Amino acid sequence: MSSETDSRPDESGLDRRYAPNPDFHDEMALADGSVRPHWRALVDSLTAIGPDGLASRWQEGQRLIYDNGISYNVYGDPKSTERPWPLDPIPLLIDSREWETIADAMRQRATLFNAMIADLYGPQRLLRRNLLPPELIFRNPGFIRPCHGVAVPGGIYLHVYSADLARSPDGQWWVIADRTGAPSGAGYALENRIVCSRVLPDIFRASQVHRLATFFQTYRETLRSLVPAHRENPRIVLLTPGPYNETYFEHAFLARYLGYTLVEGADLTVRENHVYLKTLGGLLPVDLIVRRQDDNFCDPLELRNDSMLGVAGLVQAVRAGTVAVANALGAGLVESAAQAAFLPGLCSDILGEELKLPTVATWWCGQKGPFSYVEEHLENLVIKPTFPDAAREPIFGAKLTAAERRALLDQIRAAPGDYVAQEQVALSTVPGWNDGQLQPCHFVLRVYVVAANGSYAVMPGGLTRVSASLDSLVVSMQRGGGSKDTWVLADGPTPQFSLLQQSSASLAVSRATFDLPSRVADNLFWLGRYVERVEQAVRIARAVMTRIHQESDPAKVAGLNAGLRVLSALGHIDGELPPPGNRAAALERELLAMVYDSSAPSSLGWTLHQLRRVAWLLRDRISTDAWRVLNHFTQQFATAPVLEPLRLTRAIALLDEAIIMLSAFSGLVMESMTRGHGWRFLDLGRRLERAIETVALLAHGLLPAQETGQLEALLEIADSALTYRSRYLTSMRADLLLDLLLLDEANPRSVAFQLARVCEHIAALPESESPVRRPAEWRLARRLLSAVQIAELSELVRKDEAGRWSNLEQLLDGLAAELPLLSETLTRAYLDHAVPAQQLSA
Repeated sequence: MSSETDSRPDESGLDRRYAPNPDFHDEMALADGSVRPHWRALVDSLTAIGPDGLASRWQEGQRLIYDNGISYNVYGDPKSTERPWPLDPIPLLIDSREWETIADAMRQRATLFNAMIADLYGPQRLLRRNLLPPELIFRNPGFIRPCHGVAVPGGIYLHVYSADLARSPDGQWWVIADRTGAPSGAGYALENRIVCSRVLPDIFRASQVHRLATFFQTYRETLRSLVPAHRENPRIVLLTPGPYNETYFEHAFLARYLGYTLVEGADLTVRENHVYLKTLGGLLPVDLIVRRQDDNFCDPLELRNDSMLGVAGLVQAVRAGTVAVANALGAGLVESAAQAAFLPGLCSDILGEELKLPTVATWWCGQKGPFSYVEEHLENLVIKPTFPDAAREPIFGAKLTAAERRALLDQIRAAPGDYVAQEQVALSTVPGWNDGQLQPCHFVLRVYVVAANGSYAVMPGGLTRVSASLDSLVVSMQRGGGSKDTWVLADGPTPQFSLLQQSSASLAVSRATFDLPSRVADNLFWLGRYVERVEQAVRIARAVMTRIHQESDPAKVAGLNAGLRVLSALGHIDGELPPPGNRAAALERELLAMVYDSSAPSSLGWTLHQLRRVAWLLRDRISTDAWRVLNHFTQQFATAPVLEPLRLTRAIALLDEAIIMLSAFSGLVMESMTRGHGWRFLDLGRRLERAIETVALLAHGLLPAQETGQLEALLEIADSALTYRSRYLTSMRADLLLDLLLLDEANPRSVAFQLARVCEHIAALPESESPVRRPAEWRLARRLLSAVQIAELSELVRKDEAGRWSNLEQLLDGLAAELPLLSETLTRAYLDHAVPAQQLSA
């Protein structure tokens, strides 16, 4: 076995077949094929594990990614936007001495950018002294004119900064892009660390890797220092563009990890120059907004009026100093690639220092001299838009034909200020795990910096992104790229640290549960409804499937017909039943389509998709265990069984498992939530939906006939057969079933039980607290419950002249009409984002 410092190639090692391209600098291998000293220990450990062992471990890693729902969104994908996060198990290793050089350069760069932003939104001396062309500022969409002259807390505009780094063939690190607006990826870097440290725990411990938690602790302390008021317990929110954003998972993950409330623009409102969070109990003042959306989308009133993602009036609230925003509005101004051409001079003028880490050579075509150079060397350059534009891809001159180059130069001549040329960097390579062996791939390292104590602190690591293949120099998650954990190796043991450390501040005990955003309450309400809707569909489908091939048994046929009527009434299957001749085969096809076809709104698959969609919106509200159960549940329904003749048998087994998974999901969600308004709305949704489904079950399954097999099927669907048998043994009567499923408040499956719980929940909501006049939803819920409570069973089952149970039909019809009305009334009162009249103090 080689020692840690022995860099000689090990013929039995995992690296023996690793063949990096000699045209590129490789992070692990030297030019002679030997392993770099700081990689030796990792390679030896991986060799000891072996390819099969690593593959087995990484299978577990992929399971963790799926179970935890780590994902990113792909724009323009017609099938699905959500993709599992592509993580490679082999980390990027950087030794401590090289890292300190990078970290020092990043601190300098963040300080420089903060000074530039402060000047450009203040005295603008850089423009007056011609250190920057005015065209790069005043034409820049990132220049937020309403923010000019607006003071920011502590003079810090850039609270978080990130830079994309690449290494050229000579081993030199270069900055190829700066992110100053709303840098993304730090949450993914943390998730990469969590997964890799669990998959390779022994290697991770032995490698003495710097921890990431201290960086996030520094970040949180910096944010707390920005709040203008309520310093002991400030209300901090993380503003996200919403679930369709590329990195929405990261937004939800960071909000939970840092302990902040995840909000969208519609969750906030501005009143008298103060920002408030809309909650069920009123308006709660917001002290700090951590924004994860671009500057121009933050305020539709003063910035982009064609978007409603932001908060109307936010700029004025910032101007008034009542709320802080991190990063400061307008910080994205210096992301332009063109400004890189001027950074060396700016660094010397502002900081009196040489730029410690150079930006890749840049030429702004708006200047005559640089444009002449671009004309002569286009085949060696990459052409980019001057200002960030997601719709315009970089153009590699080396890939263009002579005619295409001439056409591109004509475009640049027509508007030279719109284009920037940069030297094409031959990105270095790093080993990745592919098909059971190490293979080289290009990478870009994104490094993160946070303001701290008058300077900047650097995350000891970062987000390493790799290209889809060695043939591509484009590193993009949207174009099939992947990611790696980044290990900065320490010289000695690293201290253990947790973000959840004991706070020294004295805080009063609080059990407040009123700070629930209306949007979140809405999602919780529908989560409850979809969970119940899926469970009812599963129970009915299972009861029908088990009776399809038993047409020789009249009792089974009666139960089958009752179940089919209910499915038809609920819209799950076609209203017309197949003829008796080939009925079983036709029903089997239709029921299998109902279970698996996610494209039809009437199918179980579609409803399950809606359940997962709503749960995704609540990533920061439901437990990780509940999310894992839901992921497993949806995966089970992903593909239909194709083997004959066991398709129906397999589907029934799947539905059996689905009942268990739904019970587990419901239990985890319900039992992990405090009994506040969020829990109330979740349970309200469940109780309302169960009441609606049970009324439909009785209206279409019990009427018009009441045969024994029919009653047995209804009890099975309602999960009340055991209770019925314990009370009445073998006697099967429709009136007794009706009492159990409609009137018995002790049965958690009855309509009366659901309505009683609904009334309790509504009575505890803010609008019901006034004893003078109860709100409409309270009165409606009480009326529905009273109608069931005063109903006489003997009257409900008394037949009229036509031999029908007309009193029961009338009651069920009334409930079927007014239960959806109760849902609409609740929505209007609490869930349509209307601003409550009262305002609550912090």
